[in-house]
Parts: sequence; C-alpha cells; structure tokens
Amino acid sequence: MPTEASSSTLKRKQLDQLFLLDATVSIVTGLLLTITPHRLLFLLPSAAPVLSYNHNVHEALRLYGCLRIAVGWILYKIRAVDDGYFRRGVTEALCVCYALQSLVVLRAQLTSGSRASPTSTASGDGIAAAAINWAVFVVLAAIGGAYGRYRFGRGGKLIKVYELPTSGSRAQR
Repeated sequence: MPTEASSSTLKRKQLDQLFLLDATVSIVTGLLLTITPHRLLFLLPSAAPVLSYNHNVHEALRLYGCLRIAVGWILYKIRAVDDGYFRRGVTEALCVCYALQSLVVLRAQLTSGSRASPTSTASGDGIAAAAINWAVFVVLAAIGGAYGRYRFGRGGKLIKVYELPTSGSRAQR
C-alpha cells in the first residue's frame, strides 16, 4: 500500500514529466515555426482560391515560434524549482493558457465558413483545415486538462505535489 509521501513523490515526478514533455514539444514546435521557409506556407490550406504568400502571417508564425521556445525553456528550468507556491502558480497559468487557446481554436473552427464542407474548395482544403483545427483543439484541451488535474485535483489541495523536501530530490535529475 503506497504511503502518502510516496504518492506525493510519484505525482511530483509525473508533473515534472509533464513539464519536460511540454517543454520539449514547445521548443521543437517553436524552432520549426521560426525557421519555416516561405515555400512551405504555400502548402497550408487557406480560404483564398489562389495559393499566395502572406508576409504578416509568416511573421506572426515566427513570433509565436519565439514565444514557444521561451515557454519551453522556462518549463525545462522550472523542474528544478522547489517553491510549491510558484510551481502551483505556473501550473494554474498553463492550465488557463491552454484552455483559452483551445477555446480560440474551437471558436475559429465553429465560425469558419469552411467547416469541413466538401464544397468549400475543389481541392479539399476546407476539410484539411477543419481536421487540423479539430486536432489542435483536442491537443490543447488535453494539455490544459493535464495541468488542470494537478492544479484543481482534490479541490486544489495537492500542494505536496509541488513542494517536497529538497534533500536529494534534485540529485536524481
């Protein structure tokens, strides 16, 4: 039968693994978005009937990539922080951030004129865009839910998940 201390240690390690996974995906995604060549943007499904390059969209993608790299770096470094209140605050912020992102993608999907309508474009770009939106929505909601599980699980009383004695806990990393 696991003790409360071993259960808290396991939950702490799971949260650190979530931070590491999120950091890795954020950094890789950020790097890919930052170095995306112009030609690749022509392949993205768009509402325009003719393939075209939009410099402003490309700039926004690169800026978002820079933001993802920074968030990934912060998440990678936060695993070594033992301040429970700080870790709880970061977990709460990430939960809210991913929830808001998923709602924005859901809104974009539901208000799009090409909601997977086969007649939206001859090449099926409407279906591809809808599939991408739904996949992104599911991923963002799942990540937000994972952070929410730690922040709001057991009525938000999981402080031991965030803060453990530092005696040797960092030596294992």
